[in-house]
Parts: sequence; C-alpha cells; structure tokens
Amino acid sequence: MTATNPALTALAHGWCALSLLHDRIESHLERRLQAAFGLSVREYSLLDVLSRQHDGEGGHLQMKQVADAVVLSQSATTRLVSRLEDRGLLSRYLCPTDRRGIYTNVTDAGLQLLDAARPVNEAALGEALAQAARDPRLRPLVRAVEAVRAPVVMAA
Repeated sequence: MTATNPALTALAHGWCALSLLHDRIESHLERRLQAAFGLSVREYSLLDVLSRQHDGEGGHLQMKQVADAVVLSQSATTRLVSRLEDRGLLSRYLCPTDRRGIYTNVTDAGLQLLDAARPVNEAALGEALAQAARDPRLRPLVRAVEAVRAPVVMAA
C-alpha cells in the first residue's frame, strides 16, 4: 500500500471538480445552442471570436490565434471554418498586403445568427452556473468564474 500525499490528492480533486464544471457548462450550452440555432459550442465560439476582429492594426487574427481562442488544434479549426463557410456564415479572402495570409470574416448571415444566439448563450451559461452552484464541490469554482467577469464598459 502506498501513502497518498494529501496536497496532491486535494489538487487532483480540484482538477476533477474543474473538469466536471466545464463539462456541465459545455453540455448545457451545446444543448441550448443546437436546439435553437443548430450551432455547436465551438461554432458559436468561432463566430464570436471572429466577429470581434477589426480592419485596423493587428485587427485580423491568424489561424493559430483563432485556434487558441476556441481551444482547438489548427487543423480542427480549419475544418470548423470550412463547415461554417459552407453554411454561408464565414468567408475567407487573401490578405491584401501579404498574399500568403488568409483572413476569415463573419458574413452578414453569420453576424445575424450570432446576434440571435448571444442571449441564448448568455442565459444558458447563467443557468448552468446556477445549477452548478448548488453542488458543494463546484460552488467555489462557480464563484471564481463569476469573479472573473470582464468589467462592463459604460457608454459615454
């Protein structure tokens, strides 16, 4: 029989709780987005990330940056972009200043779908967090997620 280090055991339990919270939230979001819009969580995330690009300095994201933002490999991100492009939600074009670069932008149809999906995603996220907060193992993590919210920028 081997001795177990209590600190490592606590760390492993914390990691399991974080994984459980992630799975619960993602599953809830997936069900809601699929039912309402036929979007996966990854598709929604990709549309959201790309919708925040702009034409100014550093405004367009490279595929690696997009892959990092949606937590996928570059090849999986490329396949995801292709699927959404086939649906008319994204478009790709060559960078005007570097013919090796390819930009990916959200189409008007993609922006309309994203605008409709955002409130559903936000509501589903709130529901998933509220449900998870009832589990004593997940409650501290829910509080941490809620504490990390970005500050709201007030219009002038």
